[in-house]
Amino acid sequence: MAQSSDGRLWALAHAERAALVEDLASLAPEHWHRQTLCGQWNVEQAVAHLTAAASLNQWQWLRSMFGARFRPEVHNQRRLEENRGSTPAETLDRFCAVVDSSIAPSAHVPAYLGEVVVHAQDIRRPLGIPTSPSIDALTPVAEFYARRNFTVASRTHVAGLQLRADDGPFTAGTGPLVTGSTLALVMTMAGRIPYLDDLQGPGVPTLRSRLGSTGTEPPRHQGDTVP
Repeated sequence: MAQSSDGRLWALAHAERAALVEDLASLAPEHWHRQTLCGQWNVEQAVAHLTAAASLNQWQWLRSMFGARFRPEVHNQRRLEENRGSTPAETLDRFCAVVDSSIAPSAHVPAYLGEVVVHAQDIRRPLGIPTSPSIDALTPVAEFYARRNFTVASRTHVAGLQLRADDGPFTAGTGPLVTGSTLALVMTMAGRIPYLDDLQGPGVPTLRSRLGSTGTEPPRHQGDTVP
């Protein structure tokens, strides 16, 4: 049963990568240098990171982290540069090559679906691209993020709050209510401050204060805590 569930989640990840490729294919050259919602990465760097994330199995990840002396930021930057092309078109070609990849450093498939979902929106929102991930893709990511910290401190961000999506089945937690789209809930759990404006409820000020104290640092990736 777990294998069947994992297969469904990987199929959703593949579909979300393919949707992002469609959006990226029409970008003007200057858009590739626009800053994303993920720290200091621009669009091209975020795409290269997604390529790296779909290219490392557990052994490759461990070897890379060991070589980086278990410093996630060094590991991420090295793998990003390795997967960045000499031009944005080449960077996109490399991402296209991993659209259907089901490679990951661990068995936490919802986290790697979240990797695609969150970074796609990191790219889209600053560019004003209206595409959104499907509710089918967002819901398992929201459920995973609410349960545990893994690639982002998502559970810590929403501890003691009740979350309820107004466009899908996701609910979690108890306490002051936070409501909004499943996408806005996922992105705020991932630490993306701009999505706070898309949420409502008495729990929003608490969530805002927590995210404001941590900023929008790039999340740890690819199981940067050892899977």
